[in-house]
Amino acid sequence: MASRGISIGNRVIGPDHPPFIIAEMSGNHNQSLERALQIVEAAAKAGADALKIQTYTADTMTLDLEQEDFVIQDAGSLWKGRALYDLYREAATPWEWHQPIFERCRELGMIGFSTPFDHTSVDFLESMDVPLYKIASFENVDIPLIRRVARTGKPLIISTGMATLAELDEAVRAAREEGCQDLILLKCTSTYPASPAHSNLRTIPHLKQLFGVEAGLSDHTMGIGVAIASIALGATVVEKHFTLRRADGGVDAAFSLEPEEFHSLVTETKQAWQGLGKVAYGPGEHEKKSLRFRRSLYIVEDVKAGDKLTPQNLRAIRPGYGLAPKFYDMLLGKRVSRDISRGTPAGWDMFDDGKG
Repeated sequence: MASRGISIGNRVIGPDHPPFIIAEMSGNHNQSLERALQIVEAAAKAGADALKIQTYTADTMTLDLEQEDFVIQDAGSLWKGRALYDLYREAATPWEWHQPIFERCRELGMIGFSTPFDHTSVDFLESMDVPLYKIASFENVDIPLIRRVARTGKPLIISTGMATLAELDEAVRAAREEGCQDLILLKCTSTYPASPAHSNLRTIPHLKQLFGVEAGLSDHTMGIGVAIASIALGATVVEKHFTLRRADGGVDAAFSLEPEEFHSLVTETKQAWQGLGKVAYGPGEHEKKSLRFRRSLYIVEDVKAGDKLTPQNLRAIRPGYGLAPKFYDMLLGKRVSRDISRGTPAGWDMFDDGKG
């Protein structure tokens, strides 16, 4: 549950730990195992905690047809006019690549895992003992698949793109009924790329409270601003698509981060998490030395014993060694009991009764 955190290898996902940052390779390998391994290495160098791939074949995703239902029609889509089968055939990560990809992840201290899309892919991933699973947004209504993954006993991440609250409730119930203890929901907007205006990050704390889970963000926006903002709202996991260079092309390259950008994501989300701290008032331990630079009351002209304090000889200035400015009105008109030189901090000892 959210209160105790979720352990995966030597990482812990939870509010008391730095954000868990996932680099999503997806189809950015561009059908090259060498490039796929270069992406793994670049993700590790950029500071990713985990690298995720996807486990499917075109045949497990759809049918090899080009009739209207099986061709992307959306005018705003990066993939308009593409047949689903051809798109998935291009983007798929060959199953024989999984082992070398996961091995390279382990060598570099990263967690390697995948999104399965049917029961056969779950069985395949189980044969390699992957440490966690992800359910994609488009599959969050596939209750049989969610049940199958939950039965592995591994931590489970579910993206929430497009899902109604009722559909999410069904997905969470199914996972829990099959014994899933460690569940993470990722707020997701299933457009590619997504607009920050459609990200609705305020959903993140609602997901955590409503379902009693860790929550995070699967982010398809350009840049890192939305991801950083999610940390302030309690996101403990951030997933971003990752590529070596957008200019190299690929099915997801347009909304993927390059290595330097991803490194900035890792750095800035960690700083955002550090900045959350706790509810705190008063000077912190590191602020105490700064108290001396507050304003306080000072004698700003030489005065003689018996002179009255006036706006001309008493002011609130820096530094902070005199009485607090709140006593200014109280001191005006009072007579000092001794000669005082310019630059002396005001104090009660300037008056005969010690009280002004």
